[in-house]
Amino acid sequence: MATVRGCNIPEDRFYWVEKHAWATLEADGTVKIGISDVAQNLAKGIVNVTPKDAGRKVQKGKSAGTLESGKWVGPVTSPLTGEIVEVNEAVKAKPALINDDPYGEGWFVKVKPDNWEAESAELLTGEAAVAAYLKFMEDQNLNFE
Repeated sequence: MATVRGCNIPEDRFYWVEKHAWATLEADGTVKIGISDVAQNLAKGIVNVTPKDAGRKVQKGKSAGTLESGKWVGPVTSPLTGEIVEVNEAVKAKPALINDDPYGEGWFVKVKPDNWEAESAELLTGEAAVAAYLKFMEDQNLNFE
């Protein structure tokens, strides 16, 4: 796992850096979606998590739900189009899981993707994602070390 200016960037995820969203393909063909360590550091203490319900369609670039911290309310942008098949009930009950473990227990929703192959090709992974986050954090003068 790479660390960029105090934020973890696991290279096994697919990232939409500008939207601070990540995706990972699960063995059953669903895709887990969450927010990056950079996003949770920017948001600070997350106090409320409101994902859209299972069964709802989400479009790439549109909200899969919202997060609220003491100083910010905003969307979790879906990096792909599909149907929400599972909501992480644990983060609804304990929103701080997103701060504590954004790539593990703090995932947001699982989606059955309409076209994983095409949409994942537009996301960054591995060294490309690490480089993009480094550039973003340099451009924004962000450092969480």
